[in-house]
Amino acid sequence: MSNSTGQQINITMPDMFQVYLVKGLYGAFCVSPSIVFLYINGIMLFTLRSKSVFRETPRYLLLYNLLFADTFQLAMGQLLLILSLPPVFLTQYTCAIIVLITITVTSVSPLNLAVMSLERYVAVCFPLRHSAIVTIKNTGVSIGVVWALSSINPLIRSILLVLYETFSADQIMQQFCAMDALFYSIVSQEYDKSLTAVTFTSVGIVILCSYFGVTTVARSASSDKASTTKARNTVLLHMIQLLLCLSTSLSGILMGYIYRLGTLNRTARLVVGYIFFIFVVTLPRCLSSLIYGLRDQTIRLVFLHHLRCALWTGGLSLATDKH
Repeated sequence: MSNSTGQQINITMPDMFQVYLVKGLYGAFCVSPSIVFLYINGIMLFTLRSKSVFRETPRYLLLYNLLFADTFQLAMGQLLLILSLPPVFLTQYTCAIIVLITITVTSVSPLNLAVMSLERYVAVCFPLRHSAIVTIKNTGVSIGVVWALSSINPLIRSILLVLYETFSADQIMQQFCAMDALFYSIVSQEYDKSLTAVTFTSVGIVILCSYFGVTTVARSASSDKASTTKARNTVLLHMIQLLLCLSTSLSGILMGYIYRLGTLNRTARLVVGYIFFIFVVTLPRCLSSLIYGLRDQTIRLVFLHHLRCALWTGGLSLATDKH
């Protein structure tokens, strides 16, 4: 009996060493750029709160909400990744709280993109009524509705967790804390597929209708074509961002399909998982600040100013609000 145990240890120890080596190398490779993007996103969030012109303009408020959701989701993803590197064992209760919060914030991004597209549609198609329709109050209500709708998903998930999953609050997780580790029943999987299809189809229709509406006005406009063209490109950018959000939502399904092929060993699955994490989960969450920070002329000057101050002084320097 002791010989068989010793033989098993000799066989498994090199494999475990290789697994922990891959975790350390790829974990550092994933965490390092994410920290940089979190830093940049933080500067962008600070920028959007540093001037009254940003705080009192509806589209900048919507951008702040989108960027906050993306940054928070990126931070939670980094937390889960860091916890997966050493053998940290979480209780199912702790894991469920982290996952449910992440699910709530994840649902905000596509819904917020739909509201941003509608705002651009109203600005171009109803310019005389834009200031009356898109007010600070109405924008705040829209953001509240977005968060309220996003909160429905984790509530339903909590019910599914109690009714259909093997859940015990004080039980230790036997694997990496993730949504797939908590919700693995057929009912939860079908709900996830249905919710993803309904959400992205609905938001996609809203963005497409906004794009075609803005395009129609841009073709028929006799003046201010530059403004309408810029609005059309902005709505198109929202569609690209929606596709990136969709790729993030489908990453779990794609990873599950790859794992079920059975052709990859444990080390190879870790490598594929980290590659997915970088290009499918991390990058879409980091593009908003870079795209809008460099594309919008009003934001660009203030953003680059704060970025230079942060790089030179090691922290954000408070800019005097002249507006």
